[in-house]
Amino acid sequence: MQVPGPDTRVVELRVHGVLGATGDELTDSVASVDVAGDGIGRIMRPADRLRRPVPGPMLSTGDRSVPRIVEGYVWGGMTSGGLAKATWALLFPFALANMAHWMLPPARPGNPLSHVLSSVLRALLRLSALLLTMLFVAQLTVVSLDLLAAQCLQPGATCMAFVPDAVRGIDILRSSAALLPIALVILLMHHLSTVSWQVSAPKTEKPQHSARAPMLPGANVVSDPDTPALRALHVIAALSTVVLLVLGGPFAVTADPRWLAAALLLGIALVGTAALDDPAGLRPSGKERALRTALGRTPRRVLMAAASVLLCSVALLPGPLAGPLPGSGTTIDAITGALVITCVAVAILLAPAALIARPDWKACPRRLRPWAGGWMTAPVLMVACMLGNGFGAGLGLSVRQALGVQQGPGDPELRLPAAYDDVTIFWGTTAVLLLAAAIVGIPWMLFKRWRAERTDDDNTIPDEVALLHAGRRQDQRAAANAWKWADLQRRYSHHVLLVIAGVLTVSTALTLAARLVGLPRWAWSDWLVGVGVAALATLAIGLLRMVYLAATKRDTARYLGVLCDLALFWPREAHPVVPPCYALKVIPELADRATEHLADPNTRVVLVGHSQGSLLAAVATARLLESLPEADRERVGLVTAGSQLQWAYPRAFPGVVPHAALRDLAGALGGRWRSLCRGTDPIGGAVTTWNRQVYDGMLIGVGLRADGTEGPLPAATRGPTGALVLGGDHWLPDPQRGPFSCRRWVPGVLGHTDYAGDPEWDRAVAMAAGLETPVRGAALPLRPQTPTPAQAPTAPSTSKPHLPAQGGDGGSLTETAEEWSHRPAESEQPETARIAKTGERKRTAAAAQRRQEAKPRPEPSVLPEITEPRGRTAPWERGTSLRASER
Repeated sequence: MQVPGPDTRVVELRVHGVLGATGDELTDSVASVDVAGDGIGRIMRPADRLRRPVPGPMLSTGDRSVPRIVEGYVWGGMTSGGLAKATWALLFPFALANMAHWMLPPARPGNPLSHVLSSVLRALLRLSALLLTMLFVAQLTVVSLDLLAAQCLQPGATCMAFVPDAVRGIDILRSSAALLPIALVILLMHHLSTVSWQVSAPKTEKPQHSARAPMLPGANVVSDPDTPALRALHVIAALSTVVLLVLGGPFAVTADPRWLAAALLLGIALVGTAALDDPAGLRPSGKERALRTALGRTPRRVLMAAASVLLCSVALLPGPLAGPLPGSGTTIDAITGALVITCVAVAILLAPAALIARPDWKACPRRLRPWAGGWMTAPVLMVACMLGNGFGAGLGLSVRQALGVQQGPGDPELRLPAAYDDVTIFWGTTAVLLLAAAIVGIPWMLFKRWRAERTDDDNTIPDEVALLHAGRRQDQRAAANAWKWADLQRRYSHHVLLVIAGVLTVSTALTLAARLVGLPRWAWSDWLVGVGVAALATLAIGLLRMVYLAATKRDTARYLGVLCDLALFWPREAHPVVPPCYALKVIPELADRATEHLADPNTRVVLVGHSQGSLLAAVATARLLESLPEADRERVGLVTAGSQLQWAYPRAFPGVVPHAALRDLAGALGGRWRSLCRGTDPIGGAVTTWNRQVYDGMLIGVGLRADGTEGPLPAATRGPTGALVLGGDHWLPDPQRGPFSCRRWVPGVLGHTDYAGDPEWDRAVAMAAGLETPVRGAALPLRPQTPTPAQAPTAPSTSKPHLPAQGGDGGSLTETAEEWSHRPAESEQPETARIAKTGERKRTAAAAQRRQEAKPRPEPSVLPEITEPRGRTAPWERGTSLRASER
């Protein structure tokens, strides 16, 4: 580690999380201005009253202060704001299918079966995404051409009476008007898939395949060079689907050359999508080169032009439009059946793929292993497919209901394909099962929370809470309830998705049984169909209303942007028709900005990320370490706050952010990765430690070490701000200690918010910059040690464990948990009594230290205690005592 000189300065580069943030909020200032960026990715600094950028507050690093520059990278405008971004919610099923691709378990090196299964699964996911595009376009065609043009506007009908009879009698005009919106939608889909954020930083990405486990987190989050080919195949498949639907469906084999040409183009799209499985060119075989040549720019343009000509031909020569189209039902049935088959195949093949990959995480504790054993891709894909099917069916049913009101008494009933009846049964069953699950699950969750809030017995306060809030009983009770509820949410949140996937599976099985076996009508009563129709209509209308509100109201746009923040982090890999990935812009620009600052040899850069921003900051740090020389790497640090980098991302995306990659990153940073966490935070959590417990009055645990290994850690350090520092995790007291008149203080349980307002924030930044480290071995426990866990007697003990406070926490250094429960809370003591008691505590502690040093020290525990130097307290906490002594 380089020794800081007199000209050392620290640049704190902050990244916000979901829901976005303004520059003022991110930099903790009353005003901020742009200092770099392109207006989309904005780098901002605090500003004075004349709107001039100013540096941040001085950074206290023990006995000295170091100049600090605070900058914030604001990226929220990439996922929310305006009508265009609001309509991205309509493509949410596509984004979910694309995200499912990144949740696949990694292929094991040197295992041929694992690589074969991984390739097949990726191909199935791409085919599922292509089928979703075809289903979306087919459902729009049913609404526009079948329901409107062929049925509602047929000659003699009174539906939409304002349309003149002269228009109704011209089939070419009706078909052209109906297929024009479909062509525009496909054109917009193609345009959206070509949009990418322009990166102002130089390109330094190395080609990696998404199935390969990276050495550092997110090393394979790169753009796919085969996305243009995949985009063209989706356009070809969409146009061919419309043509086949108009000409009688995929099973109505005719001698019409247009039908044969459309079937041929659709086959090319399906085969090409399944074969595109080497996006970065890691296996440059002859077959891969031939495929890339066949799907080059010129062949793609020729194929898309041919599909466009076919669509124009059916618009001009559609055939008779005098009732429901015969090709609608077979087309919807074929696509839906293929989707079900691919989802089942993915679920089956995921089981052996996850079992083969299991040795990679078998050594991890159970709470760090991938969710559902690495099988989470299947439920996410199923949710994406069923949502896509439900959106289109809900739109068709809503349009039919609206048009039915305008019909005359003698008009024939507007009919949708028979598959829509199956969809209503499916969603009716789903709604009933989800309601039953909610009736059971929600009261259970509320009961668990009620029990946590109603508990007043000190025995129910977790040992970690008692140690962190030593001497403050009221804070202990408030924190204990929040800790239990937050732990419940982190532990069982993914079960909600599994329950939804299970409900969808049961509903699919029942619907297929009703369709294939032909169960009697009474088995599916009319009320179930009515529930399904209501659910689909609510789904479609609610989505459209949400898009409208997001386009007109900023707050709604921010909350809708949460879905985009989570789903649009992932590049286009399985589905190209998704909004652009913001990570491909944010990560290189963060790394480039840090490199600019590191050009000054006296500058140290600390990347700070909150929530979703912690993933961006971690990946940017990993990229930065790969590109810098060894000497400059020691001037890079990382701080994560309220992060999901342990309990969520490695478990949901084991091939992108595996546990081993986090361990390698911690080793590369050499102790300069600090994580701020609260037990009351239901979204964030610990990052570098696990298996924590309080033993002999000390917080111990297992975690990532600075040398790139993992294992038992020395006991936690009690910092001057009251936080417990175990390994790289800084456990913050929540509620905060205080109030103090000399620093910012926020009352109540903060949970996932306002991490920058905690005094430990600056200390973590100083540690990440290499300017401060926890003091090791400064003092050992003040009383004889209890036996180690290996030496402890096996007989059960009924006495309560001793949990002495370890200094600087507002409690006595020699009090036990029993004594804490019989003393008044610190906030309830008068000011003069508290000042007097503080002086008495210091004298008692000094006398106890002299007695301890005068006699031989007993054998220490397995993990020696780590504390800060005795007598070191924060300046704002010394202010009260100093003013009292002056009087």
